[in-house]
Amino acid sequence: MSSSETTAIPAEVAEAVKADPIELARQRLIVALDVPDSKSSLRLIAELEGTCQWFKVGLELFVAAGPAVLEPIIARGHNVFLDLKLHDIPNTVAGAVRSAAGLGVRMLTVHAGGGPAMLAAAKQALAGVANPPELLAVTVLTSMDSEQLHSVGVDRAPATQVELLARMGLDAAIRGFVCSPQEVAVVRALTGPNGVLVIPGIRPAGAAIGDQKRVAGPAEALRQGASYLVVGRPITQTPNPAEAAKAILEEMAEAL
Repeated sequence: MSSSETTAIPAEVAEAVKADPIELARQRLIVALDVPDSKSSLRLIAELEGTCQWFKVGLELFVAAGPAVLEPIIARGHNVFLDLKLHDIPNTVAGAVRSAAGLGVRMLTVHAGGGPAMLAAAKQALAGVANPPELLAVTVLTSMDSEQLHSVGVDRAPATQVELLARMGLDAAIRGFVCSPQEVAVVRALTGPNGVLVIPGIRPAGAAIGDQKRVAGPAEALRQGASYLVVGRPITQTPNPAEAAKAILEEMAEAL
């Protein structure tokens, strides 16, 4: 398996789409539903129906609408990445992971900054769960650069900190990670081909960077070894989200 493939896609799906780069890209693009309420999320999903398969539900939407927001998305046949970046004492995170595992989501995040014991507890919480979500350890947020890290007492460069946290996750038997496009190659070298790397901070040509610090284009991130790309504002804050998504899929297809 090459770094341009991803083990989180079911084998039968990968087999069906391997001859179609656009369809393969569609299986690897995750649209961030960073909207304030359930109605907004369903309206956006309707606009992207038939174009996008994966959707990310993060803190803004989950806090506003609760777990019920996931039901109609899953009922439409979409895959959900629940991005809550759980970060608390080990027992609390383990309980939250068990609860999230029953919601039907395909991927779930914890924050690697919670430390080895928390990561181990999160992984252990999924033991024996049927069809568990892929557990992803978030390394360093894409909004942080060296200056931001230094302000919270971390004197390492972002790439060095990402590597430290990824090694910590691997020691806890976690094989999925979230990092910026700039650290994909480093983390891929650590995980090997079986790692699942979910990459935010994706900015297609001409898109505004916004509050992101460590970014790259879709094709470049895939070439570096990304499994999935998370894209929000470059799709959701455009006049025609479906057309914006199609343009990104075309960029992705160039690298597949």
